[in-house]
Amino acid sequence: MGAVVATAEIYDTFMAHGGPDYALEFAHGYTYSGHPVACAAGIAALDILVRDELPARVAQEAPFWEALLHDGIAGKPHVTDVRNYGFAGAITLAPYPGEPLRRPFEVGMRLWEKGFLVRYGGDTIQLAPHFVMQREQMTSLVEALAETLDELA
Repeated sequence: MGAVVATAEIYDTFMAHGGPDYALEFAHGYTYSGHPVACAAGIAALDILVRDELPARVAQEAPFWEALLHDGIAGKPHVTDVRNYGFAGAITLAPYPGEPLRRPFEVGMRLWEKGFLVRYGGDTIQLAPHFVMQREQMTSLVEALAETLDELA
């Protein structure tokens, strides 16, 4: 599920310059806009977030994730920055000369071979553990990432 939120000023600017008067939306692509199954899935996911108090769980476990990520990854080969907010984390990697996208790709592929799917893009490895991820699983992910960084040194 997705949404577009804008101030009235931004919306009015797009509407004044973005198409005919009868256009009610920003001109952009959609994925299953308003599809009943997508909407039902989105509502069910929100119900689970509330029922299981998952945002509160993330707030409670975030300090563990932060310490694990920073202690386990900072200082590893090629790491120039480690940052996080809640369960989101990003590791910036120094580029190969003239090949800024190669190192994150290599790390991502090595982790895939080890059974972990991580997002990589630009010069970063991006991590977002699911809200029910247990400490053992978080530890396993960070250990595999640290090991991979050592292997690619």
